[in-house]
Amino acid sequence: MSEFNLPLASAIIWMVGLCLVGGLMTPRADWYARLRKPAWQPPGWAFGPGWTIILGLAAWAAVRAWDAGDAAQQRDVLILFGVNAVFHLAWSPLFFKLQRPDWALIEVPFLWASVLAMMIGLWPIDSQAALLVLPYLAWVAFAASLNWKVVDLNPR
Repeated sequence: MSEFNLPLASAIIWMVGLCLVGGLMTPRADWYARLRKPAWQPPGWAFGPGWTIILGLAAWAAVRAWDAGDAAQQRDVLILFGVNAVFHLAWSPLFFKLQRPDWALIEVPFLWASVLAMMIGLWPIDSQAALLVLPYLAWVAFAASLNWKVVDLNPR
């Protein structure tokens, strides 16, 4: 029988937690349906699988970096992923629950910076782990442009 892998279990909990809480904070209300959105917005069904893949890659990055790092680097991995979780979980309630895409747009640079910090912080520990976070960084940049366009098309 194999030994319990705490870093792997923790990364899976991080990923599933972000997906689950993010999904619960993203209701498909009439308010959202009435918003004008750009034609290039992906279909609604694509967001769940997209986030699952992106956060799965980031969780894999965390495990790789944890396994490659010493105690100080492992602490840094926890801090980087913890800070990212805070900013990740802040966006959906701002946009959907409070119905304030403009406030969510103000929060996006902090989320993007937290993902960039993950990449920079992971690079000296395991460069391949840092590269696994690249789709997350790209998606947040794309989501920021989508958020900006929604704000632009729907002035308060």
